[in-house]
Amino acid sequence: MLIDLAIDDFIAQKSTFDLLIDARSPKEFHESHVLNAQNFYALNDAEHQEVGTLYKQVSRNDAKILGARYICQNMALHLQQIAKTYKIGSKIGIYCARGGLRSSSIAIILSHIGYQVYRLKGGYKSYRFYVLTYLDHFPHKRFIVLGGNTGCGKSELIQVLKPSIDLEKLANHLGSSFGSIKGAQPSQKAFENILCEILCKIDPNDYIFIEAESKKMGKCTIPALLHERILQGYRVEITAPLSQRIERILKDYNCITPEFFYHAIEMISPYIKKSVKAEVLLAYEKEDLAEVSKILLVAYYDLVYKKPHHIDMILDNSNQQVTLEALHTLREKLSHL
Repeated sequence: MLIDLAIDDFIAQKSTFDLLIDARSPKEFHESHVLNAQNFYALNDAEHQEVGTLYKQVSRNDAKILGARYICQNMALHLQQIAKTYKIGSKIGIYCARGGLRSSSIAIILSHIGYQVYRLKGGYKSYRFYVLTYLDHFPHKRFIVLGGNTGCGKSELIQVLKPSIDLEKLANHLGSSFGSIKGAQPSQKAFENILCEILCKIDPNDYIFIEAESKKMGKCTIPALLHERILQGYRVEITAPLSQRIERILKDYNCITPEFFYHAIEMISPYIKKSVKAEVLLAYEKEDLAEVSKILLVAYYDLVYKKPHHIDMILDNSNQQVTLEALHTLREKLSHL
């Protein structure tokens, strides 16, 4: 069985698929893909480039024949893996870049074997249009926004609170000069895809916990409407003793390399006094990371932090459990207004 589905129907069915196949090349897949898809490619990166060049510059027919040869070879390998995990009759969703030959070739083979195959019309291009349209018009308007100085524990609170959107986790960035400490970030497309998937699963009438962030988080940009909703949300300013803030920062600084540290210091040099930079470098050379953290918090992060004009509530986060209880109570109260 092989059925072509428009994007809305495909999205509605997606959670019922036993397997979701991205038939694009590994390079396309790794840049971004539909959440939970697996990459059983029709053509690998080199084959995709070779066939594409042949199609554009030499002969479309020759390109189709070469592509078919490669697809048959690749599917011979893919089928062994698919058959081991997914029994005949399983529901399989599939897409390629534009809903063309790559997905249809694999879909036909799987459907003739006996799988229930659902192919996305318009391919990944139609999915991306769906994502961008949704992020421009999503219905959620109720946000409880946690702000506060660096190290006050906002991220830890967001990780526990539900429903919530952890922007730092999704962007793999801490939203500061040392923000890229977590490593490589997802592409903008991948960032938008996961945001869309998360929002779609949350009741539009619910209050959502989210951290106040700048529009730009490293190389990821928060969609305009979401950033606007953050600015309009119920603002809770989180505070914490300096000693606790230092402890939290230390958890991140303990894993950074000297190269990363010196590069980050150079990036913030225009915003700190020369004496402060000298103190930080001296403390780092002495391996006194607690002192490094303290200096940066007091003489850099706290000074550049822009407190909003309007704050609805201030919560001291000396005790995380007490803070969580206060936030849960707040959500209940706001929900009944």
